[in-house]
Amino acid sequence: MTSILTNVAAMAALSTLRSISSGMEETQARVSSGLRVGSASDNAAYWSIATTMRSDNMALAAVEDALGLGAAKVDTAYAGMDSAIEVVKEIKAKLVAATEDGVDKKKIQEEISQLKDQLTSIAQAASFSGENWLQSDLSVSTTKSIVASFVRSDDGSVSVKKVDYALTTDNVLFDTSGGNLGILDKTYNVSQKSVTLSVNTDGASSPATVAAYSVDDLIALNATFTTNTVGGVTTQLADVGGTDFYVKVDDTNWVKAIDVTGTGQEALHDEAGVYYGVDTGNAPATNVAAPTSIKDINIVGISNAALDALISGVDAALTDMTSAAADLGSIGMRIDMQQEFVAKLTDSIDKGIGRLVDADMNEESTRLKALQTQQQLAIQSLSIANSSSEVILSLFR
Repeated sequence: MTSILTNVAAMAALSTLRSISSGMEETQARVSSGLRVGSASDNAAYWSIATTMRSDNMALAAVEDALGLGAAKVDTAYAGMDSAIEVVKEIKAKLVAATEDGVDKKKIQEEISQLKDQLTSIAQAASFSGENWLQSDLSVSTTKSIVASFVRSDDGSVSVKKVDYALTTDNVLFDTSGGNLGILDKTYNVSQKSVTLSVNTDGASSPATVAAYSVDDLIALNATFTTNTVGGVTTQLADVGGTDFYVKVDDTNWVKAIDVTGTGQEALHDEAGVYYGVDTGNAPATNVAAPTSIKDINIVGISNAALDALISGVDAALTDMTSAAADLGSIGMRIDMQQEFVAKLTDSIDKGIGRLVDADMNEESTRLKALQTQQQLAIQSLSIANSSSEVILSLFR
């Protein structure tokens, strides 16, 4: 049936054209934005995931910036500590030179004073963004933190992980509180290692503190190590030149003995009833404090014993500084590794988001071309359907 009121063919052609136009709008939006999922209406699940991961990537970008700032702080502290170590080495060398007879200690002291001033300058200058890790108020607990990562757990909770570095008496050069607790402003005490034994003197037991030696000490004395078994109990002995004898009293300590085979009047008594003659007169050296801290060293007029103690104190400080530099180096290495990981993680998340929401431009361009062709055909079809009314008009002529 042909009707001038209802053009079924035109309606069908118009519906097809509308559908094609809608498809073209969608395809053109993908082509212009590059996104297959540009809004929640396109795919709610993918859009939600992509939005969350984009926010996480922004947080990771902030973490990467924080790591760069932290690395700069650590590098600054390490550079300062490394320079300070070299200066303390020079001070130690000057002190050793001062032990030689006939040297002018005043001249050496002038050089040491310049080196001390250099240490102060290094510690004060080792600051980045207002933070100085080489001098601090050690009267309060201070911990420096570097943002290391942003973590999203399985339950959806988020957290920021940090790398902590506590400023202590073992890694700070100068104590700004005035408490003189820093490596360079505290006093190092030097003393001989000792051990307390239960000694039997004329049948009466009493504690006695005697000098203790290690295996390394005895090896340095070219000791010959032997064993002596009495009553089923084996004792480890050390003979130095056939005149000095030492007996092992625990896992690490040896003491000088008078007569390792007799019972003697002064003897170490063990539970098995075996006696060792112990030289209780061989007491440990009294603690000898360095005359002053490294920052206040003055060798003019000091005794050789005090100078030796001062050298030992400087060497102990140098050991602490080396350990602190090693810690800073380890933290620096960890930060570098974390920076590399965060960069890779950011790239991985970007790739994952792209797989979910990015449009395939090859596919979309092909679809757009096909839709353009379909649109032209739909327009032509609509034109034909609309011209059918003119055929009816000719019937009334």
